Amino acid sequence: MTDTAPEQPGTAPRAAAAAPSEPTVTLVNVTALFAEAATKSGLMWVQPPGDRAWPFWHAWADDTVYVVSGPGEQTLPWLPEDVTLVARSKDTGGRLLTVSASVREIRPEHEQWAAATEALRSARLNATDDVLDRWARECTVRGMTPYGAPLEGPGHYGTGSGAAPVPASDATTSHWRPWHWRGRRRRRRGNRLPAGD
Repeated sequence: MTDTAPEQPGTAPRAAAAAPSEPTVTLVNVTALFAEAATKSGLMWVQPPGDRAWPFWHAWADDTVYVVSGPGEQTLPWLPEDVTLVARSKDTGGRLLTVSASVREIRPEHEQWAAATEALRSARLNATDDVLDRWARECTVRGMTPYGAPLEGPGHYGTGSGAAPVPASDATTSHWRPWHWRGRRRRRRGNRLPAGD
């Protein structure tokens, strides 16, 4: 313990050093924000480590993102136990929140299967009557649960564009031109057709 010098009589106490002003930080309820984004937008992205981000449709229930992939459904790669989820803004279509999430596969014998598939069936466009049986036989159902502090969020976005190169594909249309009955129309200046056409 250090002794402090006594103040001289008749002098005013010294003012404490003014603390530097700190920027105002807006607190955001991340759980509520992610739940709102997942509920309002049926599309988000999942990014496995070292891979590109994959878009997918989903169902949100019980604080979990449910997704189905496989034959007749969307294509997703193999997913490890930890991935990154990017939720988009329904208003702008841009990224709203980026979080870490744990992934688990849900099989027909699991207790969560009924709740997961019912949520997915309700969100699935043009779902057929046998969709649950087909998912059990041929597809993979996963649950992704967000956890931890957000990696990106309102007021704290990365400076990069987030753009990714176009994935490799055998498909091409750069030199192909569709066939037209009686050929293509010739155009003149002003987009007027030639006389007689």
